[in-house]
Amino acid sequence: MDKLLELLEKNPEFSAAQLASMLGESEESVRKRIESYKEKGILKGTKSLINWDKVPGSGVWALIELKVTPQPETGFDDTAKIVMSYENVENVYLAASSRYDLMALVRGETIQEIAEFVSKRLSTLDAVIGTATNFVLTRYKEGGVAFYDDETEDEQRSLMM
Repeated sequence: MDKLLELLEKNPEFSAAQLASMLGESEESVRKRIESYKEKGILKGTKSLINWDKVPGSGVWALIELKVTPQPETGFDDTAKIVMSYENVENVYLAASSRYDLMALVRGETIQEIAEFVSKRLSTLDAVIGTATNFVLTRYKEGGVAFYDDETEDEQRSLMM
């Protein structure tokens, strides 16, 4: 595994100087590698990780599983491209499952909005033959960052006693 990529994934705000120091390389070398990763499509920008559970009125999230008929020549790719084109779809994955083929993480203002999206958008795609919707209730860890803090842990322990 590439140590530079691991460091960038953990903290995209590290400066070239900080990365160079951690890796024992020159700043110029680190800058060139980062630029090369961007050109090759390996490094796709940076993103802040937000604990939406703590943001009032931030909506709801659902993991939608889709059973898909693979298409000639493209398999699941064409359907995945359609699914990922919707603005409220955050992530799309091809899954190795006996029941479902694609998974999409979807954000909506309400449960009803997500239900309508599934019934009117996803379920009506020609290649989609079934869906299952799983609503996210609590985020414990995302992007390698634990959202489950000690305060919440203490509250849980006191409820058990």
